[in-house]
Amino acid sequence: MGKRPTIQMVAERAGVSRGTVDRVVNNRSYVKAEVRERVLAAIEELGYGLPREGLTAVLPAETAEPLRLGVVLPNWVGHTRMELLRGIEAARSELARYRVEVLVAACETDIPAEVIERIDGLVSEGVRGIAICAIADPAIESRVDALAESDIPVITFNSDLPDSRRLCFIGQDYNKSGRIAAEMMSKCIPRNGQILAVAGNLEFNGHRKRLDGFCTRMHELGYSAGQIEVIETYNDYHVTRRKVAEALVRNPRLNAVYMANQSVAGCADAIKEAGKTGLLRVICHDVSENTKTLLRERRVDLTISQDIFNQGYQPLMLLQGLLQRGIDPCSVERAVTGIDIVCAESL
Repeated sequence: MGKRPTIQMVAERAGVSRGTVDRVVNNRSYVKAEVRERVLAAIEELGYGLPREGLTAVLPAETAEPLRLGVVLPNWVGHTRMELLRGIEAARSELARYRVEVLVAACETDIPAEVIERIDGLVSEGVRGIAICAIADPAIESRVDALAESDIPVITFNSDLPDSRRLCFIGQDYNKSGRIAAEMMSKCIPRNGQILAVAGNLEFNGHRKRLDGFCTRMHELGYSAGQIEVIETYNDYHVTRRKVAEALVRNPRLNAVYMANQSVAGCADAIKEAGKTGLLRVICHDVSENTKTLLRERRVDLTISQDIFNQGYQPLMLLQGLLQRGIDPCSVERAVTGIDIVCAESL
């Protein structure tokens, strides 16, 4: 008899690491489709363990009822929404072979009643698990609790509902990312500097934790509450542009702006119109094409990135693993909280 195939042999045949083989075998965190196919082909050639036969053995029969999963998206536009949708589409494509259907319900407002309406609509269409990004509102959390009672698991992504019975959260450590922004800001301005902190919607747990992390770290570094003015602009370009412009008039001694929302261009344009480009330090989050341009033009100094794609991808993969394979999402190692500091030169 020949030597029994090992995971190392599969890794060498596919030209990947043993960790990548493990992720494919156990359907864990994201692996590029072409890499996954290469690993599955190597498994089949070597006769290692289960996969392709083993994986297809757990596939529902053609006559079986499809597994329906739902996604509730907030009323965001721009880079974050596009990256989330890209991750959702990747999961939908990958899960099609398991007879999984993915239904997406997008909100048009931040009104809690609309989120609940979208959830109820998905339930009426027969979804057995839901991924949700929504404001942290008691009514929404109560609805998530009711879903748990009805054996419909919920995974939150990008922004959490920590007081609900959701299974787990997929997203960045926003408090930590806010603290990192503060650490960088403290090195760019004087100790008596004045800071404008521009938040998105503080009803979103992610936005609030990011701002809390920033303010807490600034206070630890010796900056008083009176040195930080907080405004809320709801991720809207026009609102951001107007409110930042008003703040620049209100406080001509401003040294820096911390952008904890998505409308970075609105902030940068207000600063440019006030003739203060290059005179104020600007730190923001995420790496959209627009933010890259602002970095290259030196209208933004630093940005802190996050893995938004995986925040759209992983909740669906985890729900499928739970509902079709019995894998507890809380037992699966996830790596979607990476934090990188990006400047013009690192682009």
